Formats: sequence, structure tokens, C-alpha cells
Amino acid sequence: MGTQPAQAVVPKPKTFLRLLLRNRLAAIGLAFIVMWTVIAAIAPWIAPYDPYVTNTAVKLESPSGGHWFGTDNYGRDILSRVLYGARISIWTGLIAVSISFVIGVPLGGIAAYYGGRTGNIIMRVMDVLLAFPSLVLSMAIAASIGNGLTSAMIAVGIVGIPEFARLMYGQTVSLREKEYVEASRAVGVRDRVILFRHILPNALAPLLVQATLGMGFAILTASSLSFLGLGVKPPTAEWGAMISEGREYIISGQWWLVTFPGLAIATSILGFNLLGDGFRDVLDPRLRSGK
Repeated sequence: MGTQPAQAVVPKPKTFLRLLLRNRLAAIGLAFIVMWTVIAAIAPWIAPYDPYVTNTAVKLESPSGGHWFGTDNYGRDILSRVLYGARISIWTGLIAVSISFVIGVPLGGIAAYYGGRTGNIIMRVMDVLLAFPSLVLSMAIAASIGNGLTSAMIAVGIVGIPEFARLMYGQTVSLREKEYVEASRAVGVRDRVILFRHILPNALAPLLVQATLGMGFAILTASSLSFLGLGVKPPTAEWGAMISEGREYIISGQWWLVTFPGLAIATSILGFNLLGDGFRDVLDPRLRSGK
């Protein structure tokens, strides 16, 4: 008896893109993401100034024709630092989500597929991680392995593992009794092959949604760590660190020091959240059929 192939749940690329662009909010989110991704890629060529060169003659200068976003307390151009900050934020989000995905998905799949003591141990560890507030846990991890961008990416990645593990666990529980999985087991297909060839492709849609939403979470958490001094080290141009450096000048009226990096964080997170919602609408057949 042959093995019944797993049914695809992700539409073809052209169909997927067409359905996604028909969702206005998802299209707006995609536009924000594309904008910041392009900015991150070409920042060295479009930044009007070197983001690390100081010039005390123009420090704390308000937005003007020479410095569109103004300057900070060291005379550095804020526009240039915001553009360069996109590179760190996007890269941090990608690495952190990749860590969460690569570790969390296999753990959730193994826990659900095998069950028993192994499954209980894995999921109880995930429950322990979920018991702590995300920011507090990421702070503890970052502080324990040392400040820096690498520490922030690892900390945010570890904090996101339980979300992917629990999601994969739920998907695997519902898929492991499907006919094509039982047929694969009956003909002697290895468990590893079943997990990656049949179960993972069918669980990919919700995992993609979680990964997209996780990008926004990762950017926010990494910025928060930098704001608290547990992320990138000065004078690195990073949005959270820029807000931390400029917060003491808000009272004296230098609003631009925190406003523009804050808007950068807000628009990037909004973009990923809107796109994640759009992915959910497009990839869920029930939602598509209801429209």
C-alpha cells in the first residue's frame, strides 16, 4: 500500500501574493517591511552623514534642511543613525526568530509525536519558560551571558522558543493520526521522515504566521534590551539605544532625539504585525472561504 502524500496548505506563490495584496492592512504591513528592509540594505549609500562622527558645533540641533531629523547630544546626525539602526534591528529579528524556529519546532514535534515521558519533560520546560514575563526572562539571559548584540539575539531567540514549540505541538497532535501518517508508519517510513515530510509541511502555515509576528516581538524586545543597557554597546546606532540616550533631553524640549527612533520601532513592528495577520487570513482555508 502506497503512502498518501501530505496535502499542501500553502497556496502557490503567485496565488499567495495576489491574495495577500488584496488584504489592505497586510499590503500596508508589507510596504513597511519592504521599506525598512531596503533601507537596511542600502543605508551606507543613502545616509547623508557618517552615523558615528561627532560634531559638537551642531549638537542638539533641531530638524532642519541640513539635518532632517536633527542631531543628538554629540552632534551626530539622527537620520543617518536611524537608517543604520534598521540594519541592526532587522538582522536581530531574523536571527532571533531563526533560533526560536530551529529549536522550538523540532522540540514541539518530538514532544507531540512520541508523547510519554519525553513529551512531558519537553513541554514542562516550555511551560517554565512561559511562566516568566518575556522581557524579564530576556533580561536575565542577556545579563548572564554578557551585554552585546549577540547576547541580545540569543536571549530573544530563547524567549521565543516556547511559542513555536507549543504551536508545533498542537499541530502535530492533530496531524499524527491522519491517514497519510498512519500509512507511512505502516510501510515502515522512519519517524524523522514522517515528521519532516508529512507533518511539518501541513503545520507550516501557522508557523509562518508565528514567525512573522515573532519578528515584531523580537525587534521590540531587542530594542528594550538596548534601552536598558543590555543590548548593543555605545556608540552603535540602534533604535532602542538611541531612545535611551535621548530620554534625558525630552524635558528640555529636544523631542526629536526619541521621536524618530521611536517611530522607526513602531512602524517596523506594525508592519510585521499587519503582515502576520494577513498571512493568517490567506493561509487559513476557513477564513478564505468565508470571504
